[in-house]
Amino acid sequence: MIAGWQAIPHEKTETPYGRYVDPSEGRRMVPARVAWFAQELPSFLVPVLLLATAEESSSMGRALLLCTFCLHYFQRTFIYALLIHGRPCPLCIMISAIVFCSCNGFFQGYYLLRCAEYEHSWLRDARLWIGLIVFYAGMAINIHSDQILRKLRKPGETDYRIPRGGLFEYISGANFFGEIVEWFGYAIATWSMPAFSFALFTMCSIGPRAYHHHRYHTPYPSSWTSR
Repeated sequence: MIAGWQAIPHEKTETPYGRYVDPSEGRRMVPARVAWFAQELPSFLVPVLLLATAEESSSMGRALLLCTFCLHYFQRTFIYALLIHGRPCPLCIMISAIVFCSCNGFFQGYYLLRCAEYEHSWLRDARLWIGLIVFYAGMAINIHSDQILRKLRKPGETDYRIPRGGLFEYISGANFFGEIVEWFGYAIATWSMPAFSFALFTMCSIGPRAYHHHRYHTPYPSSWTSR
């Protein structure tokens, strides 16, 4: 339901952050690095706190999968957020992202630590290793694509340029594609409803944004910049 709520309205209307913010609306804004750090942190911190306060020691399978989830958000919180050169983010968007990441971090961590049962045989299950391969492939695509995007502009520049290289030669939103691949890989590895729900939500949330980016880029030759 939440995934549908994200996808349907955003098919025609852009989520108002980044290039789609209208300065004339007078929104209260937060610096991009502060916003990304604040909104991504709960997805890393909440599962770590759940793990630290767990009464029973976690099995190898649970620990491996939870660390996989936390690894993504460690990178997004402590590396990506410090390197980003994006425009300020509306305060309301940041707050809604903090709420979602807090809830999702709790659901994913609670399920893995309190509900899931992964026997030692799970470490030999094809779903685990296929899922992890897909997850890390998606993570590599996501990080490499973000690096390409960061190099498009020098500090202080605000023009938007068409990204080239890597999967951007084939996909307009290669960074979004990588993240979607990541979470479907994670869902396969955990084989759980919370993980599949999150993967679907991710696709319905950033998929429309990738579509709008594609429409935004289409009218411009690769050598042009756009404001």
